[in-house]
Parts: sequence; structure tokens; C-alpha cells
Amino acid sequence: MSFSSNVKSELSHHFGEGRHCDIAEIAAIVNMCGYISQNEDNFCIKIQTENVAVARKCFTLLKKTFNIDCKILVRRNSQLKKNRIYILTVESKNGEAKKILLSTGLLKSVEGEYEICNRIYPLVVSSTCCKRAYIRGAFLAAGSVSDPEKTYHLEFVCSTLEYSGELKDLINSFGMEAKIVKRKEHYIVYLKEGEQIVDLLNIMEAHVALLEMENVRIIKDMRNNVNRKVNCETANLNKTIAAAVKQIEDIEFIRDNFGLSYLPKPLEEMAMARMNFPDATLKELGQMMEPAVGKSGVNHRLRKISEMAEFLREDMVSGNG
Repeated sequence: MSFSSNVKSELSHHFGEGRHCDIAEIAAIVNMCGYISQNEDNFCIKIQTENVAVARKCFTLLKKTFNIDCKILVRRNSQLKKNRIYILTVESKNGEAKKILLSTGLLKSVEGEYEICNRIYPLVVSSTCCKRAYIRGAFLAAGSVSDPEKTYHLEFVCSTLEYSGELKDLINSFGMEAKIVKRKEHYIVYLKEGEQIVDLLNIMEAHVALLEMENVRIIKDMRNNVNRKVNCETANLNKTIAAAVKQIEDIEFIRDNFGLSYLPKPLEEMAMARMNFPDATLKELGQMMEPAVGKSGVNHRLRKISEMAEFLREDMVSGNG
């Protein structure tokens, strides 16, 4: 199973604090993957999902909250033959569908006429626990999260811009920074920061998935820190080697054209030490001097040698001209 499927499986076994939370979760599921049909004052609700855990959770929520046994139809996905589609239907008989829609705020009575309202009803999410339940239901219905080993990305697929804005605001009421992007005919509410995805898993109360993701994040951070240190040390080593090669080139130029005795005694000693120990660090070269010289002193002497070599090169070129 994918990480996203594991999260949904965990959430499918988690129920809210009371009936009000269950209603909020049902409202989200119907809004995100439900279809409402109307024939005068009779209504029918169809909820479609490819995840059996989500179908089971939805069936349990309806039974537990409204004492309704909805019909379940299983079909093969015509495009993906291995996948099954689960369709839960609440019919209009006995006014069961209308009862659900009125309780979830998805149906309003306006001047004696009923109006379907695919929005987030404020009273349904008036308390923090119900907000958590609503987000949990939305994720079960139309959410997904990438494998944290690969990338950090969590999203909800919404059908309208208006609804996606309401869902984004609901998520951001917990201090998140969710954003919206349009993808083909849908609007995607998404998070891309690992820390915020962990926080949202906590909000939805997917604690097992949260711990799994945190473990992955810790390991990835450790790898990144090690890689940064190795890259830094490699860069420093390459820089040191390049500097030593240049220093030896300058010393050989002076030796071959003027002799090392041309240099002042302290610089001559440093030049000989560098020639004899090309891999030595500045600290090690300093300890070879008599008396010992610090790193800054060694660096100063080597820089002086390079400056003299450069001056002599220019002088030779000028003399030849």
C-alpha cells in the first residue's frame, strides 16, 4: 500500500468526539465525492470512491449518525481494470437523504423551496473538533499525500474555486499556509512544507502516519546534513589542493629561473618546505619552521612568494619585449 492509502486506512478507523463531528465528516465526504440529485422535494445521494476503507467508513458514519443502511454497489473501473469503484446510495424514501442534507447544511429552504448548497456550512464546523473532522472527511474523500521518502506534497481535489477557497481557509485556521492551484478542470488545495503536512496529519489525528513521516524526515535531514558536510569538506579540500599546486608552480618558476636563494631566508625556508611536503596543511608547514609559525604567518609567506613570482614573470615578459 502507498503512504497515502495507509493514511486513509488509519483515518477510516478514527471517529470524532460526538455526533456533531460525524456530521461534519459526512458533510465533507458528500461535498468532495458525492452527487446529489433532486426530483421535486425528493433527494438522492450517491457517494463514489475507489478506496474500500473510505466506503466502509462512510457506511459506518451514516449508520452510526442517522441509523441509515445505504446501498453499496461495486463496479469495475473501465479504465483501470484492477480498480473497483464503490458507490454508496441513500435514496429519497422516508426522507433519509433530505435529513442528511439538512443536517450537513448542504440543503437549505429558501421561501419554501429547497436549494442544494455545495459549500462548507459554518455551523457544521463551528467547533475545533468538527473542523478536524471535516478536514479528515475531505482527505478521505478527495485527498492524497506523497510518499515522504520522495517529496513533501499533500493535496485535496475540489470541483469549484469557491469551495476550494473555503476549504483552504478552514485548513489555514489551524495556522497552515495552504494554497490553491488549478489543474485541468479541478482546483487543488495543497501543502508542500514537510512540517505543515505533519501538522495537518496531527489535525486529522492520523498519529501513526505522523510518526512514520517524522521518522522519514529525521533520516532525510541527517542525510542532507552529512551530504552538506561532505560537500563542504570536498570543496575546502579542492581549494586547498588548487592553492598548493599554484604555490608549487610559483616556487618552481623562481627556482628554475633565479634559484631559491633569490628569496629572503624566511621565504626560502617556506618554499623548500612546500616543495618537500606538497600535501602538508598550513598548520603542518608552520610547525616545520624554526621557530614555529602560525597559519596566518605561513599564508602570508606563501602569498609573498606568489607575488614575487608574478612580479618576476611580468618583468621577464617586459624585458623580452
